[in-house]
Amino acid sequence: REMSSGGLGLSESLADMASSFGIDISSGGKSMDAIYPEIYPEIITSYDFVHTLFDVPVRLEKDNHTRTYFYHLTKEVRIPFWDYPKLWMAKLTRKPDTMPSGGKGQADPFRMSMTDDEICKAISKSIGCLVDKKTSVILISVTDQDPLVAAIVVDTLQQRLQSYITTYKTKKARNDYEYYQKLYREAKAKYTKAQRTYASFCDANQDVVLEQYVAKRDELENEMQLAFNVMNQMATQVQTAQAKIQERTPAFTMIKSAKMPHKASSMPRMMIVLLTVFLALIADFVWVMFAKDLITKKAE
Repeated sequence: REMSSGGLGLSESLADMASSFGIDISSGGKSMDAIYPEIYPEIITSYDFVHTLFDVPVRLEKDNHTRTYFYHLTKEVRIPFWDYPKLWMAKLTRKPDTMPSGGKGQADPFRMSMTDDEICKAISKSIGCLVDKKTSVILISVTDQDPLVAAIVVDTLQQRLQSYITTYKTKKARNDYEYYQKLYREAKAKYTKAQRTYASFCDANQDVVLEQYVAKRDELENEMQLAFNVMNQMATQVQTAQAKIQERTPAFTMIKSAKMPHKASSMPRMMIVLLTVFLALIADFVWVMFAKDLITKKAE
């Protein structure tokens, strides 16, 4: 994302050195934005942001049929065998969930079902967002058991983060634009009314030369001209506000787009099983050959 610079005239090397420690001295130590790149990881993993990912359409590497991300996480993701005891204990101690899950039919925005809460936590843990303090380059990653799903979710996160930042940056300008549009419509309505009143008076008093009619005509003409000037001013303000929106819209550059990885970032499931069996065999061998006899001798 492009960022404007300026401020105290400090050298770039000094500013870069300070930025590596998370200190911004390019604008006198004061940030113009309440939302800055360093808090993007907090935004992208927040519940309000993550909950919108439930309905994202995803596809599997070996299944081209579309399903929602929520369905994939709740129905297709395999649970590691070492998590089974914890899952069984959670089911035994879990209270009945009366809230609707999957983001459907929630009447209370301050509460969510336990299923939604667990899925949000799982998604937050799977999302990685790193921001380079020096260059403001944002690196987004997603961990999933299916590589194509991970790539799709990364692309969705990138687009929605851009939309979120753009909406925040241009919010004040868009509010001003809507306000001046309202004033322009009101000014135009007043000018149209004044124009009609002036035209009707002139048509009704074409041959009248009395001073009182001339004075009334001049008064209506002045009111019409004043309304016309106000309308022109509001039209200029609308154009200026529209230009402000474009000016404050940040420019994003995609350095590397999301692609499906062909190699897992962690150890494959089969390797974990084989390694566990191998360690179990070694432990059994040590017990049979050495530990069992040693414990028996000490007991005797």
